[in-house]
Amino acid sequence: MSIELQQKIESRNACIGIIGLGYVGLPLALTTSEAGYANVIGFDLDSKKVEQLTNNESYIKHIDLQRILAANTRGLLATTDFAKVLDVDVLIICVPTPLNKHHEPDLHFIRDTLASIAPYLHKGMLISLESTTYPGTTEEEIVPLVQQAGFNIGEDFHIVYSPEREDPGNLQYPTHKIPKICGGITPDCCAMGQIFYGSIVDTVVPVSSTKAAEMTKLLENIHRAVNIGLVNEMKMVADKMGINIHEVIDAAATKPFGFTKYTPGPGLGGHCIPIDPFYLTWKAKEYGINTRFIELSGEINRAMPEWVVGKLMDALNERGKPLKGSKILVLGIAYKKNIDDARESPAVRIMELLRDKGAEVSYSDPHIPSFPKMRDHTFDLTSLDLTAEELSKQDACIVATDHSAFNWELISKKSRLVIDCKNKYSVKSSNIIHA
Repeated sequence: MSIELQQKIESRNACIGIIGLGYVGLPLALTTSEAGYANVIGFDLDSKKVEQLTNNESYIKHIDLQRILAANTRGLLATTDFAKVLDVDVLIICVPTPLNKHHEPDLHFIRDTLASIAPYLHKGMLISLESTTYPGTTEEEIVPLVQQAGFNIGEDFHIVYSPEREDPGNLQYPTHKIPKICGGITPDCCAMGQIFYGSIVDTVVPVSSTKAAEMTKLLENIHRAVNIGLVNEMKMVADKMGINIHEVIDAAATKPFGFTKYTPGPGLGGHCIPIDPFYLTWKAKEYGINTRFIELSGEINRAMPEWVVGKLMDALNERGKPLKGSKILVLGIAYKKNIDDARESPAVRIMELLRDKGAEVSYSDPHIPSFPKMRDHTFDLTSLDLTAEELSKQDACIVATDHSAFNWELISKKSRLVIDCKNKYSVKSSNIIHA
């Protein structure tokens, strides 16, 4: 283990590099700076992000501008120049790991990053991969690169996997309060990872290997995906039986043991839960195992937007109105409340289904003023102001995201029809349909 690197970390003299300044990398960069590291470098291919950070601007709504200003004052550097990896002692990779169109892992962001940094690796470094991925990725992708460069892993070079656990907008658990899992290629690698992460977060939890750490992150999100799939299926059964599933869930949650509360919704969104389970599903096939629970929950959760549209169509039909030609306003396109991230949002899929069926679709989201650029989804729309006049123009509104900024009383009073996917309205009303 490199004593020199350990001393640099303990004295906060190490240079920390973070690749990928998105919803994971930016909070991590700010937390590292706040922990006393004067030399923090944030790398991103997006020159606009780099320019905004340099100018003390935030492109992530829940990130306080004062944190960015303070970090820049302390010396935070944002750059697109990967040659600066030469100056870095600890390098953390926080790049996306999406799925391709066949629901298979797409590691091109990791591989492109490794190709970019390869010429600048040097002795005494610690590399940590935080991107969610299947067990074995760190060993298969990073270890060969370091070995080809001639370094001795665990002696003059250290490699760990420490999965990100960021929860955007969660004020109760900022980055430094979320325990960090850490697994190393060797015990000395893990020890170095613990030393570094222990300098920026309150708790570090070591595990025996990078594979164990990679599997830990997948289990966390698969646990949620499977249980959300269960309550979504229960919702459909309860609906057919005329039972309010939310009443049932609240009643079950009074049990002080053996039950964890999950709530149904219009589907899964975000960069983790809709995607991460399929990394294990894909890798498990290599071992001849079919992950039936994971795949079934995925099928149920992906079917929720169709369920919502079906409830809307039934409600319109009862009012003698076809979906084709109807004006439908989707309330909230962020994947969860009070943030500005629409990645994998079920609201977007609902909008596509409505458009395909001939509806006139619009949206209102105070956190997303213009429909964002997405790889697989395109709408030339801007957010509508949620006024009484605007609501009265719509044939129906769909509550897809329950932002605190929405005027829920106005919505219920001025809307002809509300399809409530988030249980915002518990009182029965002729114009409110739960979905």
